[in-house]
Amino acid sequence: MTREQIIERLSLSDAASLTALYAEANAVKAAAIGNKVFLRGLIEFSNICGKDCYYCGLRHENKNVTRYELSDAEVLAAVGFAWKNRYGSVVLQSGEQQSARFTRRITHLLREIKSLTGNEVGITLSCGEQTADTYGEWFDAGAHRYLLRIETSNRALYYKLHPDDAKHSFETRLASLKLLRAAGYQVGTGVMIGLPFQTAEDLADDLLFFQSMDVDMVGMGPYLEHSQTPLYEYRHLLTPPEKRLEMALKMVATLRLLMPTINIAATTALQVLHPEGREMAVMAGANIIMPNMTLPEHRPDYLIYEHKPGVNDDAAVSKSKLEQNLRHAGIDIGYGEWGDSQHFKLALPDQVRK
Repeated sequence: MTREQIIERLSLSDAASLTALYAEANAVKAAAIGNKVFLRGLIEFSNICGKDCYYCGLRHENKNVTRYELSDAEVLAAVGFAWKNRYGSVVLQSGEQQSARFTRRITHLLREIKSLTGNEVGITLSCGEQTADTYGEWFDAGAHRYLLRIETSNRALYYKLHPDDAKHSFETRLASLKLLRAAGYQVGTGVMIGLPFQTAEDLADDLLFFQSMDVDMVGMGPYLEHSQTPLYEYRHLLTPPEKRLEMALKMVATLRLLMPTINIAATTALQVLHPEGREMAVMAGANIIMPNMTLPEHRPDYLIYEHKPGVNDDAAVSKSKLEQNLRHAGIDIGYGEWGDSQHFKLALPDQVRK
């Protein structure tokens, strides 16, 4: 697919063309990797962050955030819930920290999770930029997928979203993705859709960036503003929420056509713009959903954006609502399955793949 063809798809606006695009993407998904959606129990174990990204409510300079860090017992209890309810995988997500203590703690948690579940639960990490040694240590301890979102592949736009300093380097972000590949992970990244200053051409280049980086999974969703961030000043430049939802679905569908065998997440941000936003993304080509396992008392403190859904629900309520919605949409769940990226598996040597 050429850049021009991608832009053409992202520019569709009439209902019939959009319906056809989503149906084509869903058919390609079914043929390439099947129709199941895989669940990743999301555990937001800490909102402590050393970064000052202009779009994020967890940014270090936001003094209105109540900072927290779950205990090991709380993390393992959430993992236990996911395991007993046949979620094939969990995601450990936090603000970005770099310290020997943080590295050791994640290593310990990974080993404890593997021991607790008898290696039955797959583990994705989303803990930001780290050194090659740290990535390797965590991989050896049991993590096998890593999500590190680039947020935009346009370097100039990147620095409208981040300070231009050593702590927020576009080049470091790119290098970290390559370190993850070298360490053996299934590599995931993603972007925000509908940002101020962003164009359809930028989004087309984002999709081509995923292809050029040969990623195994993508988590991308609509940009949602937070009033305690510098980017909030430019909210007048945003397209209406329904248009951001539409563009996000077009991005999911076009990416599925471009990279048929990767994992694509239906992100929680979609649910803010439409109660069934995640299910709509699944029907447009996505195959991963990450229900929240974070303790209810801490959910309101992990707000990258405002109006996050389900902040008052516990894990059982989140599970029940999600499964009911998926059943209503006729979507099958891959219970007890890791749901690894077929793209990653196909790249392995035959003897390893077997």
